Amino acid sequence: MSGGRPRSSVAAKAAGAAPEKQGAPRMAAREVRIIGGQWKRSKLPVADRPGLRPTPDRVRETLFNWLGQDLDGWRVLDAFAGSGALGFEAASRGATEVLLLERDAELARSLNASKVRLKADTLRVESTDALAWMARCAPAHFELVLLDPPFQQDLFLPALRAALPLLVPDGLVYLESGEPIVAPEELGLEVWRSGKAGAVHFQVFRRKG
Repeated sequence: MSGGRPRSSVAAKAAGAAPEKQGAPRMAAREVRIIGGQWKRSKLPVADRPGLRPTPDRVRETLFNWLGQDLDGWRVLDAFAGSGALGFEAASRGATEVLLLERDAELARSLNASKVRLKADTLRVESTDALAWMARCAPAHFELVLLDPPFQQDLFLPALRAALPLLVPDGLVYLESGEPIVAPEELGLEVWRSGKAGAVHFQVFRRKG
């Protein structure tokens, strides 16, 4: 297992972070821009896929103001990558290891093309089912897990349950949904930050140490 920041410091460092003032593949129908870090303003293609809905700029800006602009030492999982906006934002801010999971093979190829174009050496893409992958992953490996599952498939609680064992103590899990999601008490997660932008609800849970 790779190293990382001391496990107990993940939420503490994020809480003290200062806010930042803020050739596409042929499959692309539109684009989204990375909003911070070394690849700020770089474009990521967004394919024309039912239910594919990149995390809005305003939400990503708020999330990484909460987490901090320097993620050096963080290992990050973007479990339902889609356009890759969340995972590439983490890698752009210096995360040591970023893994993007995407079940759609064509989307995974697009993510890999963006990785090569940006020379994102700390980022890796796997074409796989996110829930199945998380079920077989080694425990306590990630400081941050990013969850933005398709809203219409009601995967929010299954994704939270699958992500929990992957977190280090005090690790953080981000969840994006169409309505507020209450984590069952037995999961041992507490709401660390939450917000709403339009129809999008977003929360960061902390795994109790």
